[in-house]
Amino acid sequence: MAVSRQVIIHEGPGGSFESMWVGDAQGGAKPGILLFPNILGTKEWDFAKAEEVAALGYTVLVADLYGRGKRGTSMESGMALMKEVSDDRTVMRARLLNVLATLKGSPAVDTSRLGAIGFCFGGQCVLDLARAGADIKGGVSFHGVYDAPPFPNASISARLLICHGWNDPLSPPDALVGLAKELTELGVDWQIQAYGHTGHAFTAENIPLDETKTFGFQPDTCRRSWKAMKDFLAEVLS
Repeated sequence: MAVSRQVIIHEGPGGSFESMWVGDAQGGAKPGILLFPNILGTKEWDFAKAEEVAALGYTVLVADLYGRGKRGTSMESGMALMKEVSDDRTVMRARLLNVLATLKGSPAVDTSRLGAIGFCFGGQCVLDLARAGADIKGGVSFHGVYDAPPFPNASISARLLICHGWNDPLSPPDALVGLAKELTELGVDWQIQAYGHTGHAFTAENIPLDETKTFGFQPDTCRRSWKAMKDFLAEVLS
């Protein structure tokens, strides 16, 4: 398999967006995966992760939700960009559905087998895409954010895997229990894997784990959650 990258410029709610297609252009249609980045937006880390996913037999679109030329360079600038999108969950939903339509437009995608994964803010994107009633088979959230939009969900058909660091200060235990209650009441096929001695950003190799184990890279959790994702996607997209 020859995995390659291609910049995809697409129009969407609020302007022009620059996502990254990653996959095997010569290998025929494969299950399609949306990859939603953390608060900084699309970057090399996401493209490399997408190549790992593509090597498993998927076509991946690293989704730009901020717009062309808008990328975070620090926690502060990333938070500001995220708030531009997440403060209006109606606009956020429209952009999520737009990048899903962009993924579907690739001839290298089997549109009957679609999924999504996301990190941090990207985890919230996965959940909101499912809440929008999108026709994805499954979604995986890594150290995501769980609050629901301030309007009713559509019927959720996606199966969901939540990979959660128990010490995460951005999504404390009450928030996790609230998500489980929400999904249970909606009849969603969900599962949660919670990891001890693990906080937020446990997949971020460039961020050392702090002394309180509430933020930063946790190699065991990163490895275990990635394996869980692989098994989950293999099941729901078979």
